[in-house]
Order: sequence, then C-alpha cells, then structure tokens
Amino acid sequence: MAVMDTTTEIDWMACELIESIPGKVSGRPVVRGTRVMPDAILHSYELGDSVAEIHEGFPTLSVLQIQRLIEFGLEQLEQRYP
Repeated sequence: MAVMDTTTEIDWMACELIESIPGKVSGRPVVRGTRVMPDAILHSYELGDSVAEIHEGFPTLSVLQIQRLIEFGLEQLEQRYP
C-alpha cells in the first residue's frame, strides 16, 4: 500500500467522529472527546499496522472508531485518486 501525506488530502471534518475546537490541539481535527488526530490513525494503517496494533497505541479509541476512521480516510482518498 502506498504511503500518502493524508494531512492535506482528507476533509476529516466531514466524518461524524471528528471535532475541531479552538485551543484544543491548535484547532486541528481530532477524534471527538480526545486529542487524537485522525491522520495518525490512517498513517499507522498505511504503514502496515493492524487495527489491533493501532488500538494498542491509541487505547482511548474503540476498535469500531479506528475501523471507521480508516474506512472514512480510505474512501476520501479513493474519491480524490480513483
């Protein structure tokens, strides 16, 4: 799987799991109720980490949240680069 710079490629605010609060992580998109940036999740997946491995690294997120973030991110990239 090719590694892409997802930080500028994905409109994370279109995902229901994401929020942006001024003053929280400089207003960058984060998973609602956390300080976890969704780009970190997708990047880990692109580097070959499994959902279980990502969950170990981000235990505040549920497996379902991780799966949804990956799904959303990949869908967004597919729309841009069919």
